[in-house]
Amino acid sequence: MSLNSPADEPKSKSQRKREMQALQNLGEKIIALPGSQRRQLPLSEDMRMAIEEADRISSHEARRRHMQYIGKLMRREDTEAIHTTFEQFEQFEQEKRQRDHALHQLEMWRDRLIDDGDAAVESVIHELPHIDRQSLRQFIRNARRERERQKPPINARKLFKLLRDTAGL
Repeated sequence: MSLNSPADEPKSKSQRKREMQALQNLGEKIIALPGSQRRQLPLSEDMRMAIEEADRISSHEARRRHMQYIGKLMRREDTEAIHTTFEQFEQFEQEKRQRDHALHQLEMWRDRLIDDGDAAVESVIHELPHIDRQSLRQFIRNARRERERQKPPINARKLFKLLRDTAGL
């Protein structure tokens, strides 16, 4: 009497449909990627051609059928390697979002320094104790003058660069 393991049992039709839908969704994610990231994925030539074709299809029904075809091709692809590459892309995007957030924070500090002056200087010095205080105050004064005279914001850019370099971004 041998016991069958769950892996030996055939998959239900619903399970097969869920797996196919997951592969099709992965194909849609690949299509949504920029070309530079697509080229980094470990895809077969058939899959690359199908993805390029999907970009050219505009009819809803034709696109739906083509996505099913892509799902079928995905069965032959190394989905583990594709998922690993996606995770790398997501990590890169997360780091980019964090850096963008930090740069936006620095832009707000720059604007606050120009608008509020000495009151804002103390909080920035508290956050960035290694900042060159003399340059900081000089850039703030010059940026205010530029703003009052409606000149290009050269010193505001220099102030931002000082903040960015001191913060290590």
